[in-house]
Amino acid sequence: MNVIKLNEDLCELVSRRNVLAAIGYNDEAYDEVEENLHDFEDDFLEKYEDYLEEGLQTVHDKYCPDIDVLLPIAYIAKKYIEKTDKDGNMTYGVGANEGILIDVDKYPKSDVRLILVPSPTRVVMTIDNSNPQVVWEAV
Repeated sequence: MNVIKLNEDLCELVSRRNVLAAIGYNDEAYDEVEENLHDFEDDFLEKYEDYLEEGLQTVHDKYCPDIDVLLPIAYIAKKYIEKTDKDGNMTYGVGANEGILIDVDKYPKSDVRLILVPSPTRVVMTIDNSNPQVVWEAV
């Protein structure tokens, strides 16, 4: 797997999601932006679905074996927080309540979520919207 190309495409997908999140339903460009996003998501899945599902299955097997793996697109946040680090590289974070809610025996009374995040491409697990832990990374 070309993880550099995967990350570039995931960054593009995240950028498109952020554009959609920034405009309202009443914006005349909304439908076109949404359609372009969905087309890009379809292409993304065509290229990377099998690889990402293997990684997600590894995470599910370890943390939530009773929960089925969803399409990788489901693990992508609706909106990402983009920041530039001191070297000029884009980094990404997510706000509260993003990602897929899962039940984890180790955290029975917590809100645990899985989110696919770029740069590098990885799956992050949050517990009660904090304590982000990388639980899988594309290699």
